[in-house]
Amino acid sequence: MAGLREAREAFGEWVDRVALESPARLTLGAFALTILLFTGLLSLPFATTTGHRAPFIDALFTSTSAVCVTGLVTVDTGTFWSPWGLAIIGLAIKVGGLGIMTLASLAGLAVSRRLGLTQRILAAGESRASGLGDLASLLRTVIIVSTSVELLIAAFLIPRFLTLDYGLAKSFGYSLFYGVSAFNNAGFTPDPVGLYPYAGDAWILVPIGLGVFIGGLGYPVYLNLIRQWRNPRRWSLHTKLTLVTVTVLAFISAAFLAVFEWTNPDTLGDHSSGKTIGNIFFQSINQRSGGFASFDIGLAREQTWLLEDVLMFVGGGSGSTAGGIRVTTLAVLVLAAWAEARGRRDIEAFGKRIGTEVLRVAVSITLMGLFVVIVTTGIFMWQTDIALDRALYEVVSAYATCGLSTGITGSLDSDAKMTLIITMYLGRVGSLTLASALMLNRQRRVIRYPSERPIIG
Repeated sequence: MAGLREAREAFGEWVDRVALESPARLTLGAFALTILLFTGLLSLPFATTTGHRAPFIDALFTSTSAVCVTGLVTVDTGTFWSPWGLAIIGLAIKVGGLGIMTLASLAGLAVSRRLGLTQRILAAGESRASGLGDLASLLRTVIIVSTSVELLIAAFLIPRFLTLDYGLAKSFGYSLFYGVSAFNNAGFTPDPVGLYPYAGDAWILVPIGLGVFIGGLGYPVYLNLIRQWRNPRRWSLHTKLTLVTVTVLAFISAAFLAVFEWTNPDTLGDHSSGKTIGNIFFQSINQRSGGFASFDIGLAREQTWLLEDVLMFVGGGSGSTAGGIRVTTLAVLVLAAWAEARGRRDIEAFGKRIGTEVLRVAVSITLMGLFVVIVTTGIFMWQTDIALDRALYEVVSAYATCGLSTGITGSLDSDAKMTLIITMYLGRVGSLTLASALMLNRQRRVIRYPSERPIIG
């Protein structure tokens, strides 16, 4: 027993050391192992409705999509997977969502501990002061917050499913599945036809939409709001930037979606004005990362696809279950351009100055995302001969872990599916890994080269 206890303590110390010294390595390894574990579970015969083993590529694709909380599927979730399979997918979404928030918070903790004294004090205002303590308390807080919201969503959905004659067991199961999928921005639906039949049902769309919105804000924002909800002036800069950018993007996307789809009879054109407005706002929330759709995206206009390409690439809040380059990255880039246009030396927002090192990280994450999307789209088109508009949409959805699709995923061959699997994995761990690696790789140099400004533009 003593030897087992010593081994367990040694393993715990090793995990703590890796988590704080190399969060990037921990992120890559943890997600890869988790994906393989759930792939094995989904490959078992009882996970499918037919009782036969699912093809390995489909089990791997579904596992990756669930753990990376994406929502892209190669088989119909509601008809292909048995209740046990749906439970496994729901658990994979839950584990993946918890892992994302916890690892993102650990990366912030590692960064703040590796900086100098002055930089640590500044970083603490955005990370450690937001509740990033030891691993146990961090994980406990994340579990409490996420589970509470998921159960609240399920509690609102259960009565509605009961009125639709789903039965007690199915109503509870579907409601809990939707709660987990919504908060974690996963976009998986247990209904064989998805949310299309509920396009005008506010009782279902409102809880799911709010769950997606809350889940996309991020753990640092939750804790900051919980502690300082009475005093908005003391909200952190990260919280303010996230809330403002998310709100602005929601209204902008709703406005453009109304312009593009209001008269499209295949999507929103045949609905009443009230139903159309409700669907527009529901979709505007899901366009960035939620992945739920109340109408067939494949029948939408190409302008809508382009709009959603941009919104999916931006994604949600840092430290959240949403994907993309994150809204704070976009906010920093816009603020930098605004400062340059006004001839300001510093990037400023809400009475705070944003350091140039933050801008460098934002530029690096954006360029990495663009590089992955462009290269992967080229490879995907070469593998499938699919047109650029649909190929780009599918790749951006995979990289941004959004899950919206024009309907081509199920018809792909194994090579194209593997390309999307790798893209989902890179999209989930890429920005977090790159951001933490860049922040932890700061070097102090005594000698600096003389400054000279090249001509830009």
